[in-house]
Amino acid sequence: MRIAIATDGNEVSPHFGNCSGYTLVDIENNKVVNREMLDCPAHEPGFLPGYLAENKANVIVTGGMGNKAKLLFAQKGVQVMTGVSGMVDDVVSQFIEGALKSVDVECDHDRADHGDKGHHCEH
Repeated sequence: MRIAIATDGNEVSPHFGNCSGYTLVDIENNKVVNREMLDCPAHEPGFLPGYLAENKANVIVTGGMGNKAKLLFAQKGVQVMTGVSGMVDDVVSQFIEGALKSVDVECDHDRADHGDKGHHCEH
């Protein structure tokens, strides 16, 4: 099982497409067996789901994600967990323990409506 966590520093990024990178964590028998960082390429709508699927991600963990990305991941059979926050190490532990909860978070990317914020995510 490989999870990809949208990451800013050591924390889960509040937005999937605007993070600094993805922490890829391979889990076998409830233990982390490999961990690596994958840089986030320039945000281009529709690109990242294929990019992360090509990097063998089975689960995506993030604070928020737009509907288009969610649909593209679903088409590729990749599970999406949104509404997640906190330190990456804590999130990995919660995932392994089966305690990580996903909350549906809707992200609206209409920059004209949200000014400098660039996007708005609602829980």
